[in-house]
Parts: sequence; C-alpha cells; structure tokens
Amino acid sequence: MSQTFSHITVLLNEAVKELVQDPDGFYIDGTFGRGGHSALVLEQLSDNGHLMAIDKDPEAIRHAHVRFADEPRFSIEHGSFAQLQSFVEQRGMMGKVSGVLLDLGVSSPQLDDPERGFSFLNDGPLDMRMDTTSGESAADWVNRASETEIADVIYQYGEERFSRRMARAIVAEREQEPITTTARLAKIISEANPRWEKGKHPATRAFQGIRIHINRELADVEACLDQALEVLAPGGRLVVISFHSLEDRIVKRFIRRHVKGDEHIPPGVPVTDAMLKRRLKSAGKAIRAGKDELNQNPRARSAVMRAAIKLA
Repeated sequence: MSQTFSHITVLLNEAVKELVQDPDGFYIDGTFGRGGHSALVLEQLSDNGHLMAIDKDPEAIRHAHVRFADEPRFSIEHGSFAQLQSFVEQRGMMGKVSGVLLDLGVSSPQLDDPERGFSFLNDGPLDMRMDTTSGESAADWVNRASETEIADVIYQYGEERFSRRMARAIVAEREQEPITTTARLAKIISEANPRWEKGKHPATRAFQGIRIHINRELADVEACLDQALEVLAPGGRLVVISFHSLEDRIVKRFIRRHVKGDEHIPPGVPVTDAMLKRRLKSAGKAIRAGKDELNQNPRARSAVMRAAIKLA
C-alpha cells in the first residue's frame, strides 16, 4: 500500500520504563504495530541486548524490515503472539526472557485505512483481518454465519444489548445481496439499533465484536499470557496495555490468580508460601494515560496498563 497512516504509541514511556530492567536482556514486543515501543526499548538496550517483535499484520512486518533494517539487536516474526512460546523455543530462550510487552487491540493504521475494513467511518471492503494472508474475512463470516452465531458474537464481544435485532437485520439483508462493504454493514446495524447514544456511532459495539471474533483476539490474549509465564526468566516483566474491558478483565484476572497462588488447598491445612506456588508479583496499580497524552491522542482514553514480575 502506498498510503501511509500515522500511529501514536500509547503509554510509550510508562510501558518501556516498566519493561526494561536489564539492558543486556532479551525482550519481546508481542504487538509491533509501527514500532513505537520497539524503538524506545532498543534505545534502552546495550549491544548485548535483543528485542524480538511479533505481529500478525504483513504491513507491520514490512514496516519493521525497513525501519530496523540495520539493527542487529532486532528481529521480527510474522504471526500471532499466541505463538509466543514457539518463537522463543526456536531461539533457545525458554525461561530466559527479561520482559514481554503486549499492546492489545487494533492499531491506528489498521483503523484509518479503509482498505482494511475495520472502520464504519470510511467505506471499504469488509475484511477486518489483522493478518490479511490467512483466515476468514468479516465479509465471508457475516454472509455464512447463522443468525444465532452473529447475535452471540456481537453480544459477547461487542457487549451490544441489541445484538439479536442486528443479527436478524444482517441475515435478512444478505438474502437480498451479499454484504461486502463496511458502509453497508454499518448502515444495516445502525438502522437495527433503536437507541443511538450521543457521541457514539450506533455500529461501534457490533463492529468491535465482529473484529474480535474474526481475529480471535481474546483467545489469543489468554494463550499468550499463559505462555509468557513460561518464557519469562525469574524477575522478568510482563507489561500489558488493554483498550477495552474484556481484554483488561482477562489480564487483571490472570495477574491476580498468579499473585494469589493455589486456591485449591484444603481448608484447615497450615499454608506456607511454597505451598501457594505464587508465580507473579504485581508491579503496582493499573496506569492510565495522563492529560497531556489524552490531549495529543484521544484514542488513549480507554488504555489501561498492568504489569507484573515473575517470581519463579
């Protein structure tokens, strides 16, 4: 693609400051995007340090190869961060990783490019895949999924209370003609939404739900968090930036579970720390973007950063 779409990295300094504790360490940026976090991580590393990045998006991979072409401390893998352990095993770095960073959700270039099909604001092909080289597009899915499946996805992942009305409208409209563009899907959903909220497009939640489903976003987060715990070295950092409640809930519960330890010890049994098998220590309270960052980048308003330290 010849057109360039800008991206402002959210919670840049906060995330990298929390992540990089050892300049000689091996770090992972699980969501390269356009390399904002990666560039600052590399600034903190010595000649002995290394950063491995991962991204689903072929455009991000191309950008990385150009931006860091002459950087020997950098490498990138095309794939999902749900493949984290496999990429680390290939490098013989299991249990030796100093930090894992995840900046979840869709990136600004993906949202802003109509050809990617993420946005209801600009008409384009109804795609929504972060990895355009594989998987089912949103158009393929909305034109073949059952009404119940569509309703469930919009309700569960979009938290949209009018999901059943929207699903019914989608199925009725696709019988007339296949739904292949973002504008047509947005119109169908908007017309099926009886309660338009001030300041929010009526298709916002439905588009979010479909996007999350198409890209297996929540399942990939859960898989990656479990793998991050295995690849990290003792003292290694896990830093995650979430952009909506479903993501943040998964991250918060994961950290809390491993900070608390084993909950299945029988009542009345004297408990030692060793018996609890705690694997994480919280690195502090959740962090949100400050006023200056919000003024510069309104998309940061929903960002929440959580961090934890591996114990053993």
